[in-house]
Amino acid sequence: MFSKTDVFLFYSFSLFYLLNANLNSANLDIARQFKVLNGYPLDSQLNFTELATEYGYTAEEHMVTTEDGYILTIFRIVRGKNCQGPIRKPPVLLMHGLFMSSDLWLDSGPGAGLAYLISDECYDLWVGNVRGNYYSKRHTNLNPNTIEFWNFTVQEMGSYDVPAMIDYITNYTSSDTINYVGYSQGACIYLIMCSEQQRYCEKVQVAILLAPGSRLTYTKSIPFRLLTALYEISAPFLIETGIYQALPWGGIVQQLASYLCKDNITADTTCRYVLDKLDSPHPDSIETETIRVLYGHFPAGTSVKSMLWYNQALNVDDFQKFDYGPVVNAEVYNSATPPSYNLSATTNPTVVISGRNDFLSVPPDNEWLVNQLPNVIEHVVVEDPLWNHFDVPWSKLTSKDILPKITDYLYRYSKGGRG
Repeated sequence: MFSKTDVFLFYSFSLFYLLNANLNSANLDIARQFKVLNGYPLDSQLNFTELATEYGYTAEEHMVTTEDGYILTIFRIVRGKNCQGPIRKPPVLLMHGLFMSSDLWLDSGPGAGLAYLISDECYDLWVGNVRGNYYSKRHTNLNPNTIEFWNFTVQEMGSYDVPAMIDYITNYTSSDTINYVGYSQGACIYLIMCSEQQRYCEKVQVAILLAPGSRLTYTKSIPFRLLTALYEISAPFLIETGIYQALPWGGIVQQLASYLCKDNITADTTCRYVLDKLDSPHPDSIETETIRVLYGHFPAGTSVKSMLWYNQALNVDDFQKFDYGPVVNAEVYNSATPPSYNLSATTNPTVVISGRNDFLSVPPDNEWLVNQLPNVIEHVVVEDPLWNHFDVPWSKLTSKDILPKITDYLYRYSKGGRG
C-alpha cells in the first residue's frame, strides 16, 4: 500500500516533470504563427533582431564558441536609431540575469529598454546570452538532449562564456578592451570570471553591476527560495527521467504564462502579481503592455544543476563554488568544503547599482559585496525607495532612475562621441 506521502510526492514530481518539460521545436514554430493571429502582442513573439528592426534599430547576430564547445548567440546594435554622433569606444557588453535572455533588454520598448537606450547614446552595444537559454543551446560535440550538455552552473558561465564573448568582441572590433554592464546573474558570472580568469577582468575598463547576484544569504523572496528547494529535492527524479533543464523557453510554464498574460486584464492582475511575489511590489513601474510582452520571452531556461547552486547559495553566508558534498569536494577542490570565489581579484573600476526594495539582490548582501571588492568607485542606491529587482530590465522609469549613472560611467571610460 502507498502512504499519503508517497501519493503526494508522486503527483508533485509528476507535476514538476510536466512544468519542466520542453515542447517540440517544430510545434513551437507552428504555435508562434498561430499566436500572432490570436491576440498575442506581436512583440512577445519576435526574437531580438526582429524586435530591434521593428523599432528602427539594426541588430546583427553573431555566434561565439566557448573553449569547452558551447555555441552562444550574441547580438550587436552598432548604432542606435537616435545616435547622432560618432560611435564611442570601447564596445559595451550587456548581460542578462537568471532565466532570462538578451530579449529582456528590449521588452519594455525603445523608451525604457536598456539595449535601445545605451545604443542611442552612441555605444557599440553587444548583448550576450549564456549557455542554456534558448539562444545558446548548441554545442560542437554534445547533444543538447544529454545530461553532459547540461552539466554546468554559473561557474562555467563565468569561466568560459563571458571570456569567449570578450575575445570575440575585441577581435571583431579590433579593440583591446570593453566596458561591461551585468544584471543579477550577469554580474555574478562577471565576478566569477575575475576570480577564475583574471586576465579577462583586466580587459574590462569599467564594470557596472546592476542588482548584482553574489552572496544570496539574505534573499527575501520566498517563492525563489521555495523554487530552488524544490529543484534540490526533485533533482534525482528529474535527472532519472531525462529532464536536465529548468523552466525552459517553450516549456509548459513559459507557454502557459505567455497565453494567460496576453490578455490586458490578466496581465495587469495575475501576471503582475506573480512578478510582485517573486520580487516585491512597485506600483506603476512596469507597464501592463511590457508584462504582456515579457512572458513571451521569459522564463528562458537554464540547467537543473544551476538551480542546485542557487539553492546552496541561499543557505550559506558566502559566495562559493558548487558544493558536491565532502567526498567529491575533496576530489575536485582538495577540500571537504567548496572554496569561496576570490572577489579581491576584481581589481578594475567597479560600479554597483542597487535598490532598497529588491527582494532578490537585497541591501545586506549588496553591502557585503561592496565591502569585499577592492575598487568600487561608487555604490549607487536608487533614490526611489520602491526600486526592485525586476525594475532593472522592465521598468518604464529606467531612463530616469538608472540610465544616467550607467551612461555617466560608460562615458568616463570611453573615447569619442559627445559628452
